[in-house]
Amino acid sequence: MEKLDSDLLRTFVAVAEAGSVTDGAARIHRSQSATSLQIKRLESILGRPVFDRHGRGVVLSDAGQTLLFVAKDVTARLDAIQREISHNSVSGKLRLGIPDDHGRAKLAKIIAAFTSHHPKVELEVTCALSAHFPDALDKDLLDLAVYEVETPSGFEELLYEDPTCWVSSAHRDFSVEEVLPVALFDEACWWRDAAISSLQARKKPYRIVYSSQSVSGVIAAVEAGIAVGLLGRSSLHIGLSVVNETFGFGSTPASKLVMASGRPKGRGPQDAMKAAIRTAFLSRA
Repeated sequence: MEKLDSDLLRTFVAVAEAGSVTDGAARIHRSQSATSLQIKRLESILGRPVFDRHGRGVVLSDAGQTLLFVAKDVTARLDAIQREISHNSVSGKLRLGIPDDHGRAKLAKIIAAFTSHHPKVELEVTCALSAHFPDALDKDLLDLAVYEVETPSGFEELLYEDPTCWVSSAHRDFSVEEVLPVALFDEACWWRDAAISSLQARKKPYRIVYSSQSVSGVIAAVEAGIAVGLLGRSSLHIGLSVVNETFGFGSTPASKLVMASGRPKGRGPQDAMKAAIRTAFLSRA
């Protein structure tokens, strides 16, 4: 009787966490066909499917749900003992800045996974308005940061690009308003500058009725029907409508989520975290 091996379990965990064979393959740096063959081999050994296929993705079957906990535990234990025996474990301190809105949930998962894989790294995480992170890197207050810009510089690595658009509550009609109410960021940043430039190019009256330090604050104002706001398309959900054409707005720049590092110190923790963040965004659905 053929036995399970750790390689099959790692492939299974990657696909389960990614929700698709394609994204799971990207996480383990294998082709989609090779990953599919490993899943088929795993299912052949078990004698039942570990995934139910639907649309363009997969969900765990009953057997897959039973296997997942054990598979994660086994692979984590193997990784831990390998680090302990090889004495190549990453250690040191890393001061990381992550934005308080865009990508926060995804970055929180990355940090949790990084901590479990690199327990000897002392992480100091700052979750705040990311407009201040470039200055913090320059002043050696952070070692690594993820933040949003309109145009990346040569030292900033692009992780994700999110088109922006003007958004309104689907339940509020602003077309009868002579002066358009808008919600903006209350601090100097490229988001506020882009919004004001767009409003000025429209050449119609507007008034700022709501200011916030965060994307979630602007979204709240838009959802409540208080104002329209400039948001990334990734923030759209049921109840919000794009109103660029309705109100005569021109095109607006995309938001770029980038990663940048400060002065090099112990490169081990910094390089390991960069790799973790890079891999997670590469496999973004």
